[in-house]
Amino acid sequence: MAIIGISACKNQPKESKRSVFFDNSGMDSTTKPGENFFQYANGKWMKNTKIPPSESGWGSFYILGDENVKNIHGILDEVSSQDSPAASTEQKVGDFYKSGMDTVTLEKLGYDPIKPELAKINAIKDYKQLVTWAADGFKAGDGDLFGFSVSPDDRVSTKNIAHFDQTGLTLPERDYYFKTDSASKKIRDEYVKYITKLFTLVGDDNATASKKAIAVLALETAIAQSHLTPVELRDPVKNYNKLAFTDFQKLLPDVDLLDVFKRLGLKTDTLLVGQPGYYKALNNLLKTQAIENWKYKVAFDEINGASKLLSKKFRDARFEFFGKVLYGQKQQKERWKTISYAVDGGLGELLGQLYVKKYFTPEAKERMLNLVNNLQTVYKDRIGKLDWMGAATKKSALEKLAAFTKKIGYPDKWKNYDDVTISKDTYYANEQSIAKHEYKKMIDKAGKSVDKTEWGMTPPTVNAYYNPTFNEIVFPAGILSFPFFDKDADDAINYGAIGAVIGHEMTHGFDDQGRQYDKDGNLKDWWTKDDADKFKKKAQIMIDQYNGFTVLNDVHVNGSLTQGENLADIGGLAIAYQAFKNTPQGKSDQKIDGFTPDQRFFLSFAQVWRIKNNDETLRMRINVDPHSPEKYRVNGPLSNTPEFYKAFNVKPGDKMYREEKDRVKVW
Repeated sequence: MAIIGISACKNQPKESKRSVFFDNSGMDSTTKPGENFFQYANGKWMKNTKIPPSESGWGSFYILGDENVKNIHGILDEVSSQDSPAASTEQKVGDFYKSGMDTVTLEKLGYDPIKPELAKINAIKDYKQLVTWAADGFKAGDGDLFGFSVSPDDRVSTKNIAHFDQTGLTLPERDYYFKTDSASKKIRDEYVKYITKLFTLVGDDNATASKKAIAVLALETAIAQSHLTPVELRDPVKNYNKLAFTDFQKLLPDVDLLDVFKRLGLKTDTLLVGQPGYYKALNNLLKTQAIENWKYKVAFDEINGASKLLSKKFRDARFEFFGKVLYGQKQQKERWKTISYAVDGGLGELLGQLYVKKYFTPEAKERMLNLVNNLQTVYKDRIGKLDWMGAATKKSALEKLAAFTKKIGYPDKWKNYDDVTISKDTYYANEQSIAKHEYKKMIDKAGKSVDKTEWGMTPPTVNAYYNPTFNEIVFPAGILSFPFFDKDADDAINYGAIGAVIGHEMTHGFDDQGRQYDKDGNLKDWWTKDDADKFKKKAQIMIDQYNGFTVLNDVHVNGSLTQGENLADIGGLAIAYQAFKNTPQGKSDQKIDGFTPDQRFFLSFAQVWRIKNNDETLRMRINVDPHSPEKYRVNGPLSNTPEFYKAFNVKPGDKMYREEKDRVKVW
């Protein structure tokens, strides 16, 4: 699933109707557009903006997210203060929020909610009992050791199948355990301090807790040896390994998988193993690592996983590592924000029903569908005119484009939460009830037909995604908000912003991953070899370009990790621009705010990505985020766009100028 990083904003009320859609004051007019367009469009704002202490960055994404959570909070504040019928949407949403806000009860409980599980872990005698405990935990929404899920079979997208993927790490990805630079060493040192702190909070003295922490890091480092890198995980063919149950058992000869599957509630003879190397390593590590070390590891997993649901000392410890060390935040978010996000995450389609009634209109849905259809028409035209793709591949590409499912606003069929029990003073138990519900819903899908009406995001989310196995583009209600969209804005503003987002998601259907799925969502090679080779050659030009981009002085963007998002950014901008040129404004030369329609289009695109990140967040993103930093989400696509050169008179010698032969021309 490919996602574009966006957050949320409320619809503009009538009394504060927006009339200005472009911020001249944040520009840096001393910078030449062709030297650094991101700086030209956003430089003064970047210089003057201070990141709030509770945030890892600030800008359009964060500001819109902040406004959106205020909308959600308004709904939650209202329903949590009223007397709603038992088991109603309002009761469940309101009482879940109220339980999370009841910090007095959380303090009284301390870590009592997890004491039973810690006792079970303490009683484990050998690795076989460890596996039994880990498998039993899944039904409570809290398993371990196995990266188990149920989702569509990539090659038979109409059927759900059990997936087993690599797991077992707490740091963001494998290389965090091996890199020798000072920043990575510091993170590992702070990680050990965090683990130590959690063990002291459940009663260990500092020496014992420190011993356990060192053992946990050592075991996770051994596990990390078996993990694929984020770049390797991008290859859907490499990560598709369909095995008979007997063959999976051969990877884990010392584990009773029949018993594991019984405890999971899973009945199947065939499954998908994403990364077999992990399971081979797990079998070996279960036997060779001391059982005490494994017990330390899973006990830490239990405490760490529950830490945000426990008393303040646990929440503070978690923030010190994940918030401060990994993301550079100076202080925690207000409690009401944290719990508002938790309600959206746990009961998203109950909260979503209340949200869309208040913040999403039928007119907005219709306007969005029109924009999507306009860009789809343009995409069809562009594919038809590609000079590098043969007729057979074009035919399949056009069939795939025509088969896109378009989901806008909210689901046609809401999820059922009837088996979820919510009380106003049992936050941990509420989370457990939701987790059990989610697991039951998931396990019930195994071997059954895929329900393609389901959504992967909640309605309040300002984001968008393309799902290859569904061949769908999805735009939740929250995305129809300024600066991405405003019904009163001119077309240059809307097409430069929401238009580029729509084009971005469409292009994910044809990026390095999406292009490997056919119109029905099946992982299937529908390309001629010659066309596939041409695609890879063109994509390599882009990879090389983005590899040359740096942040934090000398940290390079990973062009291979970000290639899917970069292709989507470049293709999405091109499609949005062509669609804009079909509008009356796009055909005119009338200036607004002193800029031509084309200039205004490109400036709208640049200001959507007006974001300033903490150094810690930026470093994290380079390692794990498939999206390029915002500066390069602007300058990268524009440097490959001939119409941008014309609009801002970009000439040879300008830093953003690229010779025509070096420009990325895929979609």
